[in-house]
Amino acid sequence: MNFGKTVFAQLLKFLPIYEFRKCIQRYQGTYKVQTFSCWDQFLDSTLIDLCLSLFPWAQFRKRKAAVKLHTLLDLRGNIPTLIIITQGKIHDVNILDELPLEAGAIYILDRGCLDFGRLYTIHRSSAFFITRAKSNFDFQHLYSQPVDKTTGVQADQIITLQGFYAQKDYPEKLRRIRYVDLENNRRFVFLTNNSSLPALTIAELYHCRWQIELFFKWIKQHLRMKAFYGTSENAVKTQIWIAIAVYVLVAIVKKRLKIDHSLYTILQILSVSLFEKTALYQLLTNFKYKLPTEDPSNQLNLFT
Repeated sequence: MNFGKTVFAQLLKFLPIYEFRKCIQRYQGTYKVQTFSCWDQFLDSTLIDLCLSLFPWAQFRKRKAAVKLHTLLDLRGNIPTLIIITQGKIHDVNILDELPLEAGAIYILDRGCLDFGRLYTIHRSSAFFITRAKSNFDFQHLYSQPVDKTTGVQADQIITLQGFYAQKDYPEKLRRIRYVDLENNRRFVFLTNNSSLPALTIAELYHCRWQIELFFKWIKQHLRMKAFYGTSENAVKTQIWIAIAVYVLVAIVKKRLKIDHSLYTILQILSVSLFEKTALYQLLTNFKYKLPTEDPSNQLNLFT
């Protein structure tokens, strides 16, 4: 018999408790708290989220409403660096005003965030952006750069925007790249202010946006946030942040222990083993887990 710590207790060792306590102090989390502390609430909610990944039938109070998670994901580690929770009616483009822009960073944006004034703000911050062009936007072609069409890149053009308001919002040159996905015979047009990277690299970087779709898929399906324990604004936000914290915790475990399994597989293993007294690394490397034969995702393809 293993007299060591439970798997859940071992998981907690990966949590930066010092940073957690700093956040409690910063936001006065102990205000009017008598017995059930922030740490206790976090532990209970984390345990519930991990268990619910095993029991998709578990349901709580429901109310028709919508919330949005506007997310900035660091593709180097698939870790969210900024998440803003709003009502469902808030458009994504408004969140660009709240992005902490970092010089030299590359921001890969959905086509819904195509606002030339806000893109110009990114440009003036010495940062770069990559986004998809809308089919009806007006531009003037200045000149083209040579491309290798066998790679899928069909055109690499330098352009300026046409139209009074568009020129006022973005008065400088832009780079327009036309790309064909040879495997699926799909056509895309990208806009960027980066003039140094090869055109194929720009297309490949935009394809990395799929990681954020996977992040949302993971949050919505594998943490089972189909209903909420409470429906007040604070209750909903608390449960979303707990779910995100579980995602980050599993990602940290995967990276530090150098586990080959996907985040989904690790979560499923943990959900059936939380109270076992088995070494965490041994559990995640020796567990005989069979991947599901069908993908339960209902997510649309990124390039639709």
